[in-house]
Amino acid sequence: MKRIFVLFFMLVAFSASAQEFKPFKVNLSLGYAKALASGVSGGVLFSLEPKYGISDNFDVGLRLESAFIARGVTVNGNTTTGDIAGFGSYLLTGTYVVGTGSVRPFVGLGAGLFTIASGGVITVTDNQTPQDVTFTAANKFGAMIRAGIKAGHFVAGVEYNAVPTTSNKLSNTSIDSKNAYLGIKIGFDIGGGRL
Repeated sequence: MKRIFVLFFMLVAFSASAQEFKPFKVNLSLGYAKALASGVSGGVLFSLEPKYGISDNFDVGLRLESAFIARGVTVNGNTTTGDIAGFGSYLLTGTYVVGTGSVRPFVGLGAGLFTIASGGVITVTDNQTPQDVTFTAANKFGAMIRAGIKAGHFVAGVEYNAVPTTSNKLSNTSIDSKNAYLGIKIGFDIGGGRL
């Protein structure tokens, strides 16, 4: 009989500890990426973010994300759509989760490196002569701000990725590609211990 009580209390203690805060988790997300240049269509994004919880409400992480969107190119004030561009990001993040319930809002910040793949060739008319301009691949330091809701291990959020504009010059014509984009994501946390 004593063994049954000991096993019962061990089982209760184990299940109670399984509900407690555990510091390490990994977030996997899929979403929609929209370039912030006007007249440019959106694309898809994938992200992986290992996180370490400093407390039950604050964690730090490393966001690894790939976004594939049409690049918006502005020539003399007119926006056109460029080729599909790939954006990779490697950001250190900090996220604060509000409250202690099962459904909790969160806010966060991040900063780090964005890699921008080549945007292809854009044909520009400069002084009545069409010329091809190539946007080469670039690395830019940028930042991110996020907000969303966490329900158990399910996570839904919106992220604004502030990436500096890429500029080219063609004689007297200024050619800019706005690299900032908005990400709308859904995903889930693996680990973390909180349901």
